[in-house]
Amino acid sequence: MEIDDEAPLSDSVTIAISLSPSSSSYSSSSSSCSASVVPLSFSPLQQTAESPPFRPLRMSESGGMLSLAGWSHDGERLRFLDAEGNEWGNVVNRFNQLATVKGGRNGHQEVVKWSDFGSCIGMGETAEFGKEVLRAMRGGRRDWKRDITKSELHSYWCRMTDPWLDSRILLFFDLCDRNMDGRIDEREMKQVISLISPINKLALKNKEAEEYAALIMEALDLQHRGYIQASEFEALCKASLPKGSSTISYQKNHGQQQEPISKAEILFRSYWRRTWIIGLWLTICFALFTWKFIQYSHRAAFQVMGYCLSTAKGAAETLKFNMALILLPVCRNTITWLRNNPGLNSVIPFNDNINFHKVIAGGIVIGIILHGGTHLACDFPRISGSDRSVFRQTIAANFGYQQPSYFQILSTTEVASGIAMVVLMMIAFPLATKWPRRQSPSLPKSVRKVTGYNTFWYSHHLFVPVYALLIVHSMFLFLTDNLVEKTTWMYIAIPVLLYAGERITRAIRSGFSEVEILKVSLYPGKVLSLKLQKPKGFRHKSGMYIFIQCPQISPFEWHPFSLTCGPEDDYLSVHIKTLGDWSCQLYSLFEEAILTGLKQYPKIYIDGPYGASSQDHIKYDIVIMVGLGIGITPFVSILKDIATRLKKSSINHAACGEGSLEKIPLKAYLYWVTREQSSFNWFTDVMKEIADTNQKEAVVEVFNFLTSVYQEGDARSALITIIQSLYQAKYGIDIVSRTPLHTQFGRPNWFNIFSKLARRHRGARIGVFYCGPMTLARELEKLCTKFSTKTSTIFVFHKENY
Repeated sequence: MEIDDEAPLSDSVTIAISLSPSSSSYSSSSSSCSASVVPLSFSPLQQTAESPPFRPLRMSESGGMLSLAGWSHDGERLRFLDAEGNEWGNVVNRFNQLATVKGGRNGHQEVVKWSDFGSCIGMGETAEFGKEVLRAMRGGRRDWKRDITKSELHSYWCRMTDPWLDSRILLFFDLCDRNMDGRIDEREMKQVISLISPINKLALKNKEAEEYAALIMEALDLQHRGYIQASEFEALCKASLPKGSSTISYQKNHGQQQEPISKAEILFRSYWRRTWIIGLWLTICFALFTWKFIQYSHRAAFQVMGYCLSTAKGAAETLKFNMALILLPVCRNTITWLRNNPGLNSVIPFNDNINFHKVIAGGIVIGIILHGGTHLACDFPRISGSDRSVFRQTIAANFGYQQPSYFQILSTTEVASGIAMVVLMMIAFPLATKWPRRQSPSLPKSVRKVTGYNTFWYSHHLFVPVYALLIVHSMFLFLTDNLVEKTTWMYIAIPVLLYAGERITRAIRSGFSEVEILKVSLYPGKVLSLKLQKPKGFRHKSGMYIFIQCPQISPFEWHPFSLTCGPEDDYLSVHIKTLGDWSCQLYSLFEEAILTGLKQYPKIYIDGPYGASSQDHIKYDIVIMVGLGIGITPFVSILKDIATRLKKSSINHAACGEGSLEKIPLKAYLYWVTREQSSFNWFTDVMKEIADTNQKEAVVEVFNFLTSVYQEGDARSALITIIQSLYQAKYGIDIVSRTPLHTQFGRPNWFNIFSKLARRHRGARIGVFYCGPMTLARELEKLCTKFSTKTSTIFVFHKENY
């Protein structure tokens, strides 16, 4: 089946079939499908109770074809083995590892147990399916559970990798034909469905397996014989395995194509805001260092300590600046307020506030090493070991005219306070890094016990004594009694007051923000959904997040969660997945309250809302949103916002037509990738609302990917895909997500997706928003740069950072 480049995306599914009733036996060389086609068209999104009932597909008298739109494919049809890693040489290697030597009529030969067949051919994770394939190739004989020789294994491998599709279809038919009588009845079909569902980690009830088996028989057993034959099964498989991909269609732009721009220009466009901020920061640090370095090079103390003193004092000046600056990126209220200014938001990368906070922390580490290291290793030894006459002529007055020893210097207030600061920072800094904060499995078990988000949160508040020690440290200096030169307080006064004001404001605001819990839902995968009463005066934009505190767990801990409600909703909602100790405790508290029937839920306080990178979706006419698992949450409020605005526009187009669409994308694509089928239950209502909205105006296109199911085209998922297409054609509902939105299997081919979007939106500037692990973030960012360089479409990458 070829996909027309000009064809728009459609929600309808078309089925057409015509099979030859006279064809009762399978033929791999003479199958015919050249006669008339009887089309039946269903629009799943418009299916109602009054719609005509689903009718069996009629056969014509001359050969046939069945077409099921909506099943994408990666180029190989009905493959039993993946090409990568399953060449014959690799199969032989696995055979040799598992083989034992046994004697027989033909002498001693190497064999493997029949139960190891799946491991030999690369189906180790789905051994049961491998056994069924072996049973089918051995004709279902009573002795099919016998050892396998290398020559037999080679013949089986050849059949599974046969380039002729007809041969592989026959093997698939034999696999479904449990009693090997050349027919598949409803009971056998149900058995196969029940076999492949757990292999693909799909939850399937016995009643559903019966329903799906009956659906296939209804579609193919048109003469009501109670079975289907190979010819009918062949037509179903061939038509359900299209060549090419229907992941996303695109339209050709027949206008003049722009010339691709250079990589340097793309990098400049993508990173110029970060670059000038970092450049300005480095320039200021370098200027402060140089200023103090030169200043102390002309002091009397230079004769004693030399360039060690200049280096230490230069580093100290950068430390003052950075200790003040590091507080600004975490002043969330201030940043949320500033980012509402279009002018500032266009030149300052507010979305990178946490990353900039980390960069400044790195600058502080370097400053500490230079300042503290040169003092301890160079300056202090030179003071205690300098010539007495030089000491008297230069810095003796600063030490009461008594030359101190090294340990006397260490015991002074300024040095002791400095060492105490370094010790506290040595505790807080490592615990704030990614591995301890997320309790990485690569850490020793003993270390993991004392790490995690809670440890990070509490240790980070050591900054309070650090700043107190910093003031003490700055007021007791060896080399000067001049208050004008004691400038630390000048650097940190405004940032500390601003940050303290923010914390006080947040404490007061959250103290009055105990919210009533309207509804609690527990979803599979340990996801907690809270529907909260919206506080009076609470206003937010789509893409924002709030902080949540549960005093029953801790009166100090606040954790950020994306709002999953639209700005127009009269309630607030969040979805919390148990990924850490705090979220696990929160889930347990609400689970206990529900199971025991308590009338009162645990108290919840909120703080916010705060801005996030997802807010920038209003800057683009075309938006791509990519969420992995629970990473879809920042985009749910955006979807709701778009749906609400479109409804308002359709109700009163004259009054709010362009005005309502002015702040939403003209086209939005959502790619939700998850490994668990139960994840789709989290936002069933939202997906149905989007599907309903798309009937009137297809602004949002949603692509769900379930990675637990084998890639489309794999024999282990082929029957599921057939059932999925038939069921959606009949009822307008996807069997996986239980919404009108189609679910695709396996991982997305991001290169193909970006390629087709670049062709569909030539010359456009597309915002790519992502929430999930860093591994995919790097891949998507590289693809954004690559396609922005090679095509006329500009992709701008944004990642959520909390």
